[in-house]
Amino acid sequence: MRIRKKYLFYTLAIVSSIAYSLEASIDSVVLYKIIENPWVYCLSFFIVGISFTFFATLFLSIPFKNKSIGSLIDPSFKKIRILKRREIKYQIVAGLGNAVATMGYFIIVSIFIDSSVVLSFSQFVILYLLLIESLAEKNAPTLAEIQSSVMVTFGALLGSISLSGEINVDALLIVLFVINPGWVLFATYNRKLKLLKIDEKLNDSINIRFWNLTFTTIFVFAGIFILKGNIIYESIYAIKSNFSWLLAGAIITFFSVVLFVRAMGMGKASITQAVRASSIIFSLPMVFLISHFYPDFIFAGDTIMMLIKIIGIILVVLGVISFALTEVKAYIFIKAKTGHPIMELFNDIWKIKGITNVAVVAGTYDIIAKARIRTLGKGYERIIRDMEKIRGIENFEWQSILKEWEEI
Repeated sequence: MRIRKKYLFYTLAIVSSIAYSLEASIDSVVLYKIIENPWVYCLSFFIVGISFTFFATLFLSIPFKNKSIGSLIDPSFKKIRILKRREIKYQIVAGLGNAVATMGYFIIVSIFIDSSVVLSFSQFVILYLLLIESLAEKNAPTLAEIQSSVMVTFGALLGSISLSGEINVDALLIVLFVINPGWVLFATYNRKLKLLKIDEKLNDSINIRFWNLTFTTIFVFAGIFILKGNIIYESIYAIKSNFSWLLAGAIITFFSVVLFVRAMGMGKASITQAVRASSIIFSLPMVFLISHFYPDFIFAGDTIMMLIKIIGIILVVLGVISFALTEVKAYIFIKAKTGHPIMELFNDIWKIKGITNVAVVAGTYDIIAKARIRTLGKGYERIIRDMEKIRGIENFEWQSILKEWEEI
């Protein structure tokens, strides 16, 4: 079955955000009512999580109609496999970032009961990712991307105001200097892993998740042992007493991260994270639902504070819609001048801002380039002007992409 690539990207990111908000709500309930020690919960969660992920990956490796069951989640998945050498360094960095962000996250959840506050604070990572992409990637963010990202970020900031009208400064510092830098490493290197080709095929998000969780668990065990000593027995007792809660969280997190990683392989990390910011929309009704069963779970707040949170959610929605409506993609078919070195022409085209892929081909044209821009007018004119300055091009044609399809 095929679906338009843009629809698939936003579907993956939004479903991931729903699962993420549900998991955050479960975390809040467990820490508030069941396991009050965040370090014990963190360690027990990873023990259950790595066990479930291993057996889930084995189950998804079972053959099904000449493929595997896991191919229903990610068509690139065949079966569980050993890491390739070139993947290891990416997995180590991503695992370290995930471990740092996760430990900081559990401290935050233990401070704030309302999960919508926790989720909103973490959306500051969008600006971190934008900055990293500006410095490290060839295709730097456009003005439209920056505007949309700032809209989402400030919407998340307004949504982060607790219903009691207070922002915990210590928690904010943990977000800015622990969680967000860790998540930047996790998101950036998971995207690198997803774009790697393994056996002439794009890497799959299920194996990426399994091995990333393996490295993360090692780092989490080491970090907690250094900070809090040996709490393994307390964690095992917590698993025995609350296995159903921990398993539910592990299942939801598995699918949330797998869908998130797959979405990152289709778009920039900052844009994927911005779309995932819609989690604050879904976290609010979940918090109110939980408060129905636990009346003291949510703090009372006045109408003004609630209105501010709603305004923040509206800004997030508008920012996400802006991302969806402004992207333009095109193929450029290029004919080289006779005798001009193709690789020199290849490198000149690759240097143009907005060009994301370049391929040398046989046939009527010598090179096909793919462009990705946020504004057709200005972006188109800039790329055309740069193409006209290249001496080795005899002629070229611009064909805008109206629709793209991808295997679900």
